[in-house]
Amino acid sequence: MIPRYSRPEMTEIWSPETRFRIWFEIEAHALDALAEIGTVPKSAAETVWAKGSAATFDVHRIDEIERTTKHDVIAFLTHLAEIVGEDARFVHQGMTSSDVLDTCFNIQLVRAADLLIADVDRLLAALKQRAFEHKDTVTIGRSHGIHAEPTTFGIKLAQAYAEFERGRARLVAARAEVATCAISGAVGSFANIDPRVEEHVAAALGLAVEPVSTQVIPRDRHAMYFATLGVVASSIERLATEIRHLQRTEVLEAEEYFSPGQKGSSAMPHKRNPVLTENLTGLARLVRGMVVPAMENVALWHERDISHSSVERMIGPDATVTLDFALNRLAGVIEKLLVYPDNMQKNLDRLGGLVHSQRVLLALTQKGVSREDAYSLVQRNAMKVWEQGADFLTELKADTGVTAVLSDAELEEKFDLGYHTRHVDTIFRRVFGETAA
Repeated sequence: MIPRYSRPEMTEIWSPETRFRIWFEIEAHALDALAEIGTVPKSAAETVWAKGSAATFDVHRIDEIERTTKHDVIAFLTHLAEIVGEDARFVHQGMTSSDVLDTCFNIQLVRAADLLIADVDRLLAALKQRAFEHKDTVTIGRSHGIHAEPTTFGIKLAQAYAEFERGRARLVAARAEVATCAISGAVGSFANIDPRVEEHVAAALGLAVEPVSTQVIPRDRHAMYFATLGVVASSIERLATEIRHLQRTEVLEAEEYFSPGQKGSSAMPHKRNPVLTENLTGLARLVRGMVVPAMENVALWHERDISHSSVERMIGPDATVTLDFALNRLAGVIEKLLVYPDNMQKNLDRLGGLVHSQRVLLALTQKGVSREDAYSLVQRNAMKVWEQGADFLTELKADTGVTAVLSDAELEEKFDLGYHTRHVDTIFRRVFGETAA
């Protein structure tokens, strides 16, 4: 995590202060359950809650202890004992470090998921607003970067909306997948701690009980979580790349907002660069780069090892903080995106009507011309437009092979833009619901 690409709401989840506070709550809730079933005195649980809740855990003191113990959980428990006093001997009864670490990590991932879902909601709202704003703004659709057939800019944004709506559903599922608790002791056998303690802690913290924890919570859950972050990042890059292409000088159909006083280049004062969407492309690469390590964490030795630990201490904060920043940056880009319908029309007209070639092809086949012959008739006139700058409709009207089958009026009808946009309402209803039209 670096401040340049971080938001305080997300970084707070991963701060040492938050981590130690969660550790305390896990231990204290477990102590409550132990007291309830008679394993420890209720007065001890009350003392731990009272003194621990009022305490500010000293990160520097815990670090100092860890330099000796070489064990972070023991360092925390030692510091907690300094705060609580004699009753601290009942803390961590029958538990192992992974009970605390894994349950805490899942709580942090759940909280991070909640922020990410809210981020997507902001982006969805922006996409929906702009999609309706440009529902009927005709633009050229491209395949392989080349003019294909007309569409609308609203449809482009509706596509992005549908994709991020799927991403939101995946985040909700990933949150549920990782929202489990393990308080099962060494090798997960409950030999020294009653399963009721785990049930109590899980309920208190809003988690589900892990059905089988082998001292660690199975990492397939985390692999799915980080894979979901990677997919959402890829969706960010897809939309960012679209905007970058549309901002190119030769296209300039849409553009990132350029604020007063903003500078595009240290050397060239005229530059207005797509820096935000270029940045988003890079951030997406980072998030995706953390997916494979999460996958590799699934295979641990026997009941547990800690080969996953160093990985998760880095990718947990970095992946969630980066994606949180990226989603908010993209939402801001869409909210302020400059759209140029006149340029869209100019670009649409650049190829002299070639975008209607498929309609002419189909019309010829419907009149009895074989597809191969029809393709040749249309293509030979299209190439004159590409190579000589001719007008497509004019060339078709001058081609006796074409006019022997289609009249001028029939040809002209095939150049109606409205033909390409007549199903926009259907697409919008599919994306936004029955009221979309």
